[in-house]
Order: sequence, then C-alpha cells, then structure tokens
Amino acid sequence: MAESTPRIVRAWLDSPNSGVIELEADFTSGSVPAISILPRGPKLAGIEPAPSIVAGRAYGFFALDPQELAFVLPLEHGCPVDPLRDRVYVAGDFNGWQEAVGQAQWELTATRLDGEDVLLWAGPAQAFFTDPPARFKFVTGEHIWLPAPNDAPNVVKDDHGNINRYIDRQRTGWHLWQFKLSRPLALSESWQIKFIGGSPVALAPGAFFFELSSQLPLGATVEGKSTCFRLFAPRVRGVTLHLRLDPAKTDEVTTLPLKRRTDAEGERGIWEATLPRNAHGAHYWYTLEGGSSPEQPVDPAFPVLDPYALATVDRVGPGVVLDAAWIGTGDQDFRTPAWHDLIIAEAHVRDLCAFAPVSATAAERRGFSGLRKWVESPEFYLHELGVNCVELQPVQEFDNRTPEEYHWGYMTSNFFAPESSYSLAPAEASGVRELQALVRAFHGRGMAVLLDVVFNHVGEPAHLMAIDRLYYFEQGADGKLTNWSGCGNDLRARAAMARRLIVDSCTHLITAYGVDGFRFDLAEILGLDVLWEIEAALKRVKPDVILIAEPWSYRGHIAGALRDTGWASWNDGYRDFVRQYVLGRGDGSRLEYFLRGSPWYFAKWPAQTVNYTQSHDDRSWIDLITENPGGDGQAPTANDRRRTHLMASILFMSLGIPMLAAGQDFLHSKRGVSNTYQRGDLNALDYRRLQRYLGTHAYFADWIEFRQGSYGRLLRHFTRPGEGFFQFFRSADPAPVAVLYNADRSFGPARLLYAVNPTTNDAVIEVGPAVTALGPWRQIADHDRFYLRVVRGGLHRVQGQIFIPAMGCALWTCEA
Repeated sequence: MAESTPRIVRAWLDSPNSGVIELEADFTSGSVPAISILPRGPKLAGIEPAPSIVAGRAYGFFALDPQELAFVLPLEHGCPVDPLRDRVYVAGDFNGWQEAVGQAQWELTATRLDGEDVLLWAGPAQAFFTDPPARFKFVTGEHIWLPAPNDAPNVVKDDHGNINRYIDRQRTGWHLWQFKLSRPLALSESWQIKFIGGSPVALAPGAFFFELSSQLPLGATVEGKSTCFRLFAPRVRGVTLHLRLDPAKTDEVTTLPLKRRTDAEGERGIWEATLPRNAHGAHYWYTLEGGSSPEQPVDPAFPVLDPYALATVDRVGPGVVLDAAWIGTGDQDFRTPAWHDLIIAEAHVRDLCAFAPVSATAAERRGFSGLRKWVESPEFYLHELGVNCVELQPVQEFDNRTPEEYHWGYMTSNFFAPESSYSLAPAEASGVRELQALVRAFHGRGMAVLLDVVFNHVGEPAHLMAIDRLYYFEQGADGKLTNWSGCGNDLRARAAMARRLIVDSCTHLITAYGVDGFRFDLAEILGLDVLWEIEAALKRVKPDVILIAEPWSYRGHIAGALRDTGWASWNDGYRDFVRQYVLGRGDGSRLEYFLRGSPWYFAKWPAQTVNYTQSHDDRSWIDLITENPGGDGQAPTANDRRRTHLMASILFMSLGIPMLAAGQDFLHSKRGVSNTYQRGDLNALDYRRLQRYLGTHAYFADWIEFRQGSYGRLLRHFTRPGEGFFQFFRSADPAPVAVLYNADRSFGPARLLYAVNPTTNDAVIEVGPAVTALGPWRQIADHDRFYLRVVRGGLHRVQGQIFIPAMGCALWTCEA
C-alpha cells in the first residue's frame, strides 16, 4: 500500500455534482486526498473511499480487506446475463479457465452490493496476488465468455488476441475515491480536477451521462404551417440552424438559433426552434458552438448533418426537410414469409443492375430506379432463380465521395436517408419515392426485402462525432476510440439516445418503405442488451419482422448468447466447414451437426441459423474452391462445378435459412480478389455467365423449388424436431454421409434419404434392410440434375447399400 498520495490517472462524474478519482495505486494513509475543480469550480463538499461497487464495475474485483478478495459482476444495464437463468463463474489463470465452468466453488452468487444487484464471489486474496498478475474473466455455464467493458482499465490481450482482465495488487479498490460538490457542474463546460499543487486531469461525465434521453420527436418535423427542428446535443453551448428555403438559390441562407429547452428536456440535451412555415423541400444543416468535450472541441464552421434527416443531398449534407404526409407509408400489404420458409439472396443494388438486360440510362443503372426496372422485367434473374427474399447491401446514406464512385455501403453517414448516389435527384429527395417503388416491386415478385444496416460504426464525415464524441462513441480507459469494428469508431450503442437512434431508424425503414427486416452488420459490437431492446421495439411495430445478426466482431462472437432471443445469426462455422468439406477435408460427423441445423450451442430453433457459403465479403465461392492457380475461378474446372453442386445440395438439405450470394449459382468470380468493396468492375453480375453455366444455375433453381415444395416441408421446421427425426449412416471413409429425414414419422409418412460423398473415391454406405423396406424409394436428384420433370428410367433404387460416386450426391423420396 502506498504511503504518499499517488497521482490521479483518471476522473469521472457519476452525477452532475459528484464523481470519482482514480489514483495510480491504493491510498490508505489515514488522511484524504486534497482536490480542487478547475476552472473556478464549485467547492468540495466531501471526499471518501468510493463504494465497493465502483471498483467492481470498473475492475471486476476489489479487496474486501487485505486478506479477502471479491470478484463482482454488476447486474446493471448492459449486463448480458439473467441471474434467474444463467450460472456465471469466475475463470482465470488460477483455476484452469474452462475447467472452472460447472465447479460450484467458482460460481458467483446473486446478492446486493452498495444497494445494487450483483453476482459476487469472495475468497482468500493471497492466491490471486501473483507475478505476473493473474488474468481472469467471467463465463456462463454454457461457456459464453463475457467481454470486459471497453473502458475497463485492467485489460490485457493474450497471444491469441483474447481480451482478459488482470488482478492488480496495487489497485484493489482503495485507489478509488468519491467526492461531492457544493453545486452541479454544467456539462457544456470542460472541467478538470487536480490535487493541490499537482497536475490537472480531465473530468469526464460517467455512466449517468449516457442515460440522458428524451422521447420528443427529433429532426425536422412539419406540423401544419410550421416546422420544428430538434437536435440532441447534451454538451454544446449553442446550435444554429442554417436553412435554404429555396434549394435553387444557393446563396440565400436563413439562420435561426436553436435554444436549449428550459424544462427537463433541456437538462437532457434537447435544443429546438420552430419556423412559422411549412419548410417541406428546404435544405438545412447545423453548426455548433462550444467544446462538446475536451478530447475533441467542436469546429464552429463544420456543417453538421442532422442525424434524423429523412433525406440528404450527399454524405456531407445538407439534409432535406420532408413532410411525413408527403412520405406516406411503404407497401404494407405484402405478407412476409415465415422465417423457416425463407430462401435469401444477398445482393448489391448496382451489382444487380449494372448489366441487367433492360432499357435504362447510366444514371438509372446506378441506383433504385434502374434496379426497379430489372425487378419488374419478365426475365428478372432472382425471380427465375426462385428465392423469396432479397437482402440488399446498405442503402442508407454512406460515404462514397461522388455519385459515380462504387461502394459496398458499410460506412454509414445517415441512418434515415436513402443513399443519395442511388437517387436520380437527391436534392429533391427522389430516393424516397424510388426506394419505396423498389421495395414494392420486389414484393410484387413475391420477395421479402431485408436491408443490411450498419449501426456499429459510422463513415466520414462523422456527424455524430461532431455532436458528441464521448456520448456516441466507445472509448477505452485511455480515452482513445475503440476499434472492434476495424473501422476506427465503434458506436456506443448502449447510450440511451444511440439506442433510440437505431430503433427509430429501423422503425422508419419499416413504415416509410415497407421493408420486412434487417441484417445487422457486426452486431456483436452493439451488445446483447441493445439487441434485445431492438427486437422488442421492432416487434411492436412489425410482429413478423425478420432480424438477422452478423454475430461477431474483432472482439468476440455472440451467436450462442442469441439463442434465447428472436434473432437469427449468420453461421460462419457452417460457411467455413462446407468450403473445406467439398474439398474432401472435412469429417462427416461434423456435417451431421450442420445438417441438423447447428443445434444446441448455435441455434435453439432451426431458423436461427442462416446457412451460407458466400457473402459479399472476401472472395467469391468459386474463387475459394477452384483448382485454378491464384484462386481465380473465372474459368472453373469440371471439378469446381461438381463441388459447387455438392455445396448446393448440402445447403438446401440443411435445416435453417439458406442464403446465397447473388451470382453464386452461375459461378460468379472476382478473379481471386478478396477485398472488393470499391471494385464494381469485379462485383457487377455478368448475366452472360448465367447462360454459360446454365446447368449449374438450373441445378440451384431446382433445389430451391424442391425446398419450397411439398417434400421440402421436411426441411422447413418452425421448432426443432426430436432426435429421432434424423438417422445417419456412414461408410468406411469418415467423410461420406447418408441421412434419413423423418425417420420417426413425426412429420407424416413422407421421408427423404440424402447421401453425399466429397472424396475423390467412390463410396458405399450401408443403410440396412430397415431403410430398404420403407420403399418404394424414388430418386429425384443427383450431383448433376433433378429428375422431377423427366421419365425416370435406369435410376438405381435404394438397396441395403447405396453407391455414391466420387464427388457425388443423391436424393430419394418415399411415401411409406
């Protein structure tokens, strides 16, 4: 324990008139630290050791006394565990990590600590004070590891990239001191705290700050003959509205100061002004005054695009004022398919439209209107393929620099506005009508529309960063922005108004455009609790809304933790396995798990797994499995095509939601290039290739028709079937597999028998007389084609043994 006063390393407010200082080491000299607030802050009303919950929240442990240590997990907003359902253990260097799971001596107990609900473990301290410092983490009984908070000061990365906490014997709780002030501090000012005679440290708002919120309508709201402008900006000293009432007169700009409300809404950070006219169609932006935070002062000349702008001219702005009555509602008459009936195609607006065989101008081909023409064409590719759901890559405003610049769209600049470069006349908000018409066209083709949405980070310019860097973006204990997205600025989704921004955006996309659901990019960054809230809120708007998570980030993977929610997850394990399996590098026992629908850990119900083998990211399927050098599948070999057929058969015989990447069925190649986010030349679909590989396209289309047909009902499950539903058979080789579906007749008399052999040798699988006796069996498909529409002659029937040629598969049906 330190004898002299250690220096202050961090300080934060836990309310407007109280806060905590963090010292570099424990302070137990018997006196109290002498501190002051700068500049000319209020007087100190008291200082004392911080409650134990403060150390528990920040460090995950604290010393009850020199002989006893406690590990603590606060059960507050953001905690991903339910104490009534989940068992939680402390695991680390001191108990073998995974070996601690299920061991009663390491289980945390629900209790109260300083008036708050927590899970706590306590025991002798000496065993934990080691050199080097012992690392630890909390883990559930189902082996779900709970990440440390982004701003936890005691984190360390191991050699495998795992982020753990460590036990610091010099900082055990006595290094945290709580102070009270004689009056509240204004959040719009930058404050510092220091020891008398020491160096000052920035005093930042703490957890209470991120719960500041309002339910008032935000953005530009037209109300009859007036327009109300509202902005949430909790720490600025002034907001000015800049308004171009006639967008054609670029030099005529009206300015109007917004005022902080004087009621409780003002304390929550709401600024507003009312213009006594209907400003529909006007262009607008904001400028801000005063430092919103010491770490990033506001540039008073920076034009801030309203986060709630319903349309924008481009990524920089200005926003376009739109009357809600003019927007109206999107197509609400379409019946969204049940999740377990979905077959999804992931697609990009420009990739679908660039070379589509329709009459369209170059400007139309860049966006919504050109794609609508293609969707309405009798030859529309995805309709011919047979999918009933399209997942569009981002269509919210993103940060491409010119309308012509190709971009995947994963750098969002505004969460409400349709992408301006996909619009014919963005200054007139034409994208609103054009996107509404596109969704309606897809619905007319019997296809649900999912939007790929990116709420985990933002693009450039970062307008939310200008409003409040601390409130909207995650930061580490050192004040630097976290980067679990790989894009440099992770959204602080747990901040109340960030959560509201996400929910309001999705609600708007559902009501204004009629979309059927969303796929959330890098959803792990948002956090389980935020995903729960999003689900609950959106189901109040659209009970059958489809919600799909990309369940990982550079920080971790949460698919297992999503099992008790209404979210489905992209199954990257499925993707990786099937790629290897068709190359003869996978074991059939693992395939059994994926054919069952990735049960137990990954998916609690079948449609909770989205099975796929290619998405927009990384190389295309054919480039990944091709025999050609350099991973260039532009001219696939016969074996490449055969393996692609095996993949299709596995995909459509697996329980769960199947997803294809547009063009995968006609072997679209990116010439071996892996990161093509700005390579429209490689991503655009060449429909001549469909004719070149028409047999493969037809093979996929037949599988989709089968999956959606009467026999396909045995693969479209709302709830998980019993263990007796499947019966698996193996050969002497570990890779080939045969599986009998509906073996227990729980779904009626119809049965399916499927067999696959990815090896380069022929295989024989013993299925026994019990299966043979179920016949007569009828073969309806193999690795080359379906036989649903032709006279079947000479096809071998199911005997006690079934023969599967090298790199082959087969499918039989019976009605016994």
